[in-house]
Amino acid sequence: MKRLEGKTAVITGAARGIGLEIAAAFAAEGASVTIADLSLQDSEAAAADIAARTGAGTLGLALDVSKEADCEKAVADTVAAFGKVDILVNNAGITKDGLVLRMKETDFDSVISVNLKGAFLMSKAVSKFMLKARSGRIVNISSIVGLTGQAGQANYSASKAGLIGLTKSLAREFAPRQVLVNAVAPGFIRTRMTEDLKDEAKAKISELIPLGRIGEPGDVAKAALFLAGGDSVYITGQVLSVNGGLYM
Repeated sequence: MKRLEGKTAVITGAARGIGLEIAAAFAAEGASVTIADLSLQDSEAAAADIAARTGAGTLGLALDVSKEADCEKAVADTVAAFGKVDILVNNAGITKDGLVLRMKETDFDSVISVNLKGAFLMSKAVSKFMLKARSGRIVNISSIVGLTGQAGQANYSASKAGLIGLTKSLAREFAPRQVLVNAVAPGFIRTRMTEDLKDEAKAKISELIPLGRIGEPGDVAKAALFLAGGDSVYITGQVLSVNGGLYM
């Protein structure tokens, strides 16, 4: 039996990169998936591709996670399409890097609004269904820089550290209703952002990683799949680092 057979999942920021890989992995394991991203065209294209590859039920939606009405509608549309929502993966995120002395207030606010407030709003939106069902999983995609900090990423690091605090608070609040909340903290993962780095920079990063390589989106997807599936029924409020040993 597939690990997510009969489950319905909402994944934000899922039209590309890590989110898309998570959506595909969930669908391959039997879940119906809602792929939500800023662009409706990109979301629908990703949903159609995953449906064709896996045979799973999919739904592509436009979603701005920083807007509560959007979050409420995305969850309502998912329930209308699939009858329920069992899993939420808060993956949507943006970066607006810069040294603090030069960082605009709007750059700080927008990153916090999407990366942290967005996860809060989506978790709030699904909670009414999960708490009533006395079952559910929320997986928040944090980052290694939420644990270590990073020069030039004060806004991003703060948002990802805040996401860990949100994870632990929600885990305590939702545990009596058997809704489990955990986080995944990826290290350097091969995405569009890392692919823009020069080969020399990639080589230096790989040298710092004990396992000797930059991670793949599938490495993160497998961790999210574990936390969303039946093998993690006694795990909540935890941060699973997927970084090749870069930070221990």
